[in-house]
Amino acid sequence: MRNAPTVLHLDMDAFFASVEQASKPSLRGKAVVVGGLGPRGVVATASYEARVFGVHSAMPMGQARRLAPHAAYLVPRFTLYRTVSEQVMGLLRELSPLIEPLSLDEAFVDLEAGGAAWDEESARRAGERLRADIRAVTGVTGSVGLAASKMLAKIASEQAKPDGLVLIEPGTERALLGPMPVRILPGVGPATGDHLRRAGITTVEELAEAGEDELVRMLGKAHGHALYAMALARDERPVVAERETKSVSVEDTYDVDIHDRLRVGLEVQRLADRCVRRLREAGLSGRTIVLKVRRYDFSTLTRSETLRGPTDDPAVIREAAARLLDSVDTTGGVRLLGVGVSGLADYTQEDLFAQAAGERAVDLAEETVPEAPAEQVEPAERQWRAGQDVRHDDWGHGWVQGSGLGRVTVRFETPQSGPGRVRTFRVDDPALAPAEPLPLVPGTGLAHPAGLPGGPSGDAAPAPDPVAAVRPASGGRPGHPASAEGRVPVEGRFSSEGRLSGGGQGACAGRDVRQPSEEKRAPGAPGVENPADASGEGQPGGGQPGGGDQGPGVDRVSSGGARGPKSWSGALGGGAVSSP
Repeated sequence: MRNAPTVLHLDMDAFFASVEQASKPSLRGKAVVVGGLGPRGVVATASYEARVFGVHSAMPMGQARRLAPHAAYLVPRFTLYRTVSEQVMGLLRELSPLIEPLSLDEAFVDLEAGGAAWDEESARRAGERLRADIRAVTGVTGSVGLAASKMLAKIASEQAKPDGLVLIEPGTERALLGPMPVRILPGVGPATGDHLRRAGITTVEELAEAGEDELVRMLGKAHGHALYAMALARDERPVVAERETKSVSVEDTYDVDIHDRLRVGLEVQRLADRCVRRLREAGLSGRTIVLKVRRYDFSTLTRSETLRGPTDDPAVIREAAARLLDSVDTTGGVRLLGVGVSGLADYTQEDLFAQAAGERAVDLAEETVPEAPAEQVEPAERQWRAGQDVRHDDWGHGWVQGSGLGRVTVRFETPQSGPGRVRTFRVDDPALAPAEPLPLVPGTGLAHPAGLPGGPSGDAAPAPDPVAAVRPASGGRPGHPASAEGRVPVEGRFSSEGRLSGGGQGACAGRDVRQPSEEKRAPGAPGVENPADASGEGQPGGGQPGGGDQGPGVDRVSSGGARGPKSWSGALGGGAVSSP
């Protein structure tokens, strides 16, 4: 392990929700939840203001609505998130050529490789400069951990949240880790944690005291050796710039179970085509086709077939997926379908085209998959999803607050404006159309939050508070609610006793979010302003709740070592609406 804390871990704070707050002035400081809005939707990200109410990632959306009924519930805008992520990764590349992205909002950086840091002080300066640059360029915040290893850098960034920096001094690692719960270590999930707890092991110190032989006996050779080394603060893993892609997959979760076998087959064909598009975009092909089926009773079946060689031919992959589907009983109903390809290579074995069923396969590859019959109901109205960008011929750019009963409620504001006015229109108003996100911060393409230079307030950003804003786990000081985990927004480092030292500035505004009256929420006549919402104090969700909004399907590119739950690839609802 290194002698200096030159491994940096960056984790953006409530990334999707923070981007939405930065681009929508009326949502700044309010509870925001991003995810699939259908009956089976799942929370992708919750803002820190929403976490105060117990909302967290991977929670069913229905449960989140019960916990925080006044929050703004928005569909994800992945194009915008990727744009912001690319800006952040560009800033990381300025620090070092060795960047290991884990997801859109998380990465390791080897500061030593780029000459950005070589000792404790230079590492701290690099981390502080990175935080400032990210805030100035993107309008959102990130937490930075600095340590001599990847494991410790990640633990440091978790302790730094939100909007802080923590540096772990070399030589203090064992004292820091000892009292922490075993779940803090990579590779200790709920099952392993429960197994260790039953054996009387709840802290990292107890894990180290158990000894390597006992851990191998309990957990197996590979897992036992790895956990014992981590308990001793040993982690020799290097920062790896290029991760080998292990698989490519796509999934859809349906709001209503699919019972029609023909419909199931058509959905599998569509998923196979989407998977092929992902393969070709990445310049890859694969040998093993995987079908995933989650049935009405939540039982999940996985079937796979390995071909003679790698392929990216849609006909071959469609037919393999269809053969796998033949072995699955779907009579009780299907709630989720997925198609994936693994055993990847960067070339295609030409003779695999012979595996397609002759002329029929070629025809299938060229024809468009027909729309699903029976259960597929054609919408009679235009569909507007909460959070969607729109533009009106008379009122300009805005975003959908809600829709239902033939009406759509829109708030007209831009990233550089103050909270905008709210107006309600017919869903088929010809003057209203979908729009792309506006150019954000001038010169960077990203948005300023309130209070930053160029923000809606017009005030200069205040200087960072040199004193840490320390909050108790049970609550917080006014305007700065504690997160669900009760973490403290700090900028500092761990001393040899494992305590935090140093100072930093908290990031949560935490303004009150109140439920407006039914009068304020009811849609008015087309094009008539809702005066009660003109100040920006109305319910962020707006419009009619429910509104038929559905989250997108899930596309995944899995890499070795990447953490699935941290990425956006958890099930986000979906219904029959599929992202291309």
